[in-house]
Amino acid sequence: MSTPYPFTAIVGQDDLRLGLLLNAVSPAVGGVLVRGEKGTAKSTAVRALAALMPEVSVVPGCRFSCDPVSPDPACPDGPHAEAAGVSRPARTVELPVGASEDRLVGALDIERALSEGVKAFEPGLLADAHRGILYVDEVNLLHDHLVDLLLDAAAMGASYVEREGVSVRHAARFLLVGTMNPEEGELRPQLLDRFGLTVEVAASRDTDERVEVVRRRLAYDDDPEGFAARWAEEESALRERIAAARALLPRVVLGDGVLRQIAATCAAFEVDGMRADIVMARTATALAAWAGCEEVTADDVRQAALLALPHRRRRNPFDAPGLDEDKLDRTLDEAGPQDDNDDDQPDPDGGGDDGGGGGGGGVPPQADGEDRTPPHPGGGSDDTPSQAPEGAPDAPGRPAGGEQQPVASAEPFRTKMLSVPGLGEGAAGRRSRARTAHGRTTGAVRPQGALTKLHLAATVQAAAPHQRSRGRSGRGLVVRRDDLRQATREGREGNLVLFVVDASGSMAARQRMSAVKGAVLSLLLDAYQRRDKVGLVTFRGKEADVALPPTSSVDAAAARLESLPTGGRTPLAAGLLKAHDVLRVERLRDPSRRPLLVVVTDGRATGGPEPVALAGRAGRLHRSEGTASVVVDCESGYVRLGLAGELARELGGTAVTLDELRADSIAGLVKDVTAAGRAA
Repeated sequence: MSTPYPFTAIVGQDDLRLGLLLNAVSPAVGGVLVRGEKGTAKSTAVRALAALMPEVSVVPGCRFSCDPVSPDPACPDGPHAEAAGVSRPARTVELPVGASEDRLVGALDIERALSEGVKAFEPGLLADAHRGILYVDEVNLLHDHLVDLLLDAAAMGASYVEREGVSVRHAARFLLVGTMNPEEGELRPQLLDRFGLTVEVAASRDTDERVEVVRRRLAYDDDPEGFAARWAEEESALRERIAAARALLPRVVLGDGVLRQIAATCAAFEVDGMRADIVMARTATALAAWAGCEEVTADDVRQAALLALPHRRRRNPFDAPGLDEDKLDRTLDEAGPQDDNDDDQPDPDGGGDDGGGGGGGGVPPQADGEDRTPPHPGGGSDDTPSQAPEGAPDAPGRPAGGEQQPVASAEPFRTKMLSVPGLGEGAAGRRSRARTAHGRTTGAVRPQGALTKLHLAATVQAAAPHQRSRGRSGRGLVVRRDDLRQATREGREGNLVLFVVDASGSMAARQRMSAVKGAVLSLLLDAYQRRDKVGLVTFRGKEADVALPPTSSVDAAAARLESLPTGGRTPLAAGLLKAHDVLRVERLRDPSRRPLLVVVTDGRATGGPEPVALAGRAGRLHRSEGTASVVVDCESGYVRLGLAGELARELGGTAVTLDELRADSIAGLVKDVTAAGRAA
């Protein structure tokens, strides 16, 4: 086994270390979600933490790590007789992004359960992680049903495996650590809420600190054992501090005054539900224990709020994370007694360079930082007025030199659902019909490989004709492997929604472009809720650009949209051809994910020879490949040319106006976007 990198040798990343240490002191805090870019010691810190965790005593031979003092009465390997336990180090179990449901929760042998009545159970990763650490890298890329199972087990402290009336339950209590890169997509709000704490990490911009990171890493790579030995004393001291904080934790007093501060803070920031209050209380208590204090202070409450609330106050994926610290301080001052804020409170930072989170124990590591909260998508473009007059006429021939400054988008709204026709087999989502592992049962087939979803009626029907020839004499059914049938299910899939947005001069009028951006932002929000990938192609002047390659991060698309300038001619054909190139590449990368092309334009095509004819040929190219499409008609005014409708016919899709796109519009809108060759 390789020597792990010492926890105390990690440079910087104070919030990350503090969040992990608080969970080591009090697992009831509920785990930590680490958000940030790659290469910032997220995995290193999690693996290093395991070496600091106290050893666990387990029942010999138990695959579920039962505690010999109080074994799980429902343990599948039980009941356990009284026996001396054996000690082993706490485990760190990693859940791969591509893991199956059976790998996570375990698997039942359905054939033996039906024919022999035996609950033959193979434990999964949740059983391995019991009383240890479960680390999920890129948790935002896990399928939703796996995340649901994972967080349900974390909340209940147990895992349940159900297969056609046969069930197994075992204890599953672990320290849950998830990491994610926000650029690759967000977690759903209800899943974010299940993580106790969240921390933001980023690479240091300080030259000396970066030099020290490289120096230590090179020294570790050259001699892992020797490097670890040089940090052994600091590791031992930190291990003892964790044990002391755990022992002190039951004696920490959480007074009514600080409870009022916690409740007032959660109310002031309008977080949903009561989980935030409970997590803040547990975190503040752990902070006090970590600092060696027997009473929670206002400083502990403040630090707990900075760790427990940022991910709970987001209302949509376009909200920037973080808290208004001035508002936080005002709330704490108004809700708390004056003596909680006295300057003569003992310093909650235990002092010493022990790697214990630099700023732990109630001192916010980021209190003096200025780059704490990333900017709102779009930089400062929301406040940048357009240079075009309010009533500027559409100008399809406006030269590229007449570029307009970005304008803010209108308020987003709930859109009607657009979906791809037919039955797909893509990644699980919430848009189009698809064959999925979860959903309503539609039939049965012979299993290919391991059986995961038994179709009981079909299995019994297949086995029934052979009972006499198999010598059945009792009441039991004689079932063999060939009789088993796998259930086929239909659910919903996520699609690739590729936006092709007209940013030419004909779209440049301030109010018009604001409405267009609001519509696209609404569709992006819909794509986020339906678990789609999104991409953004824009066209203006003489060419088209891929503003955002296909990604799961809709907030990245929103940021590009907000900063989108307008002006110049309308190279509609170039935009459609660029979209064709993007879809061609994506079909090679992810052939099972079906695309939905959303063209946002008034249909005018200018620039170059025969621009309208070229746009028509580009549209027919998409139609020939069966790409489902919809054209959002942005033409306004009493006199309309209907060019967007013509483009939709060339694409073999559907044209809708901005008003028809709204879910509360009285105008009709088909749910399945017409694909090429489907409509006569």
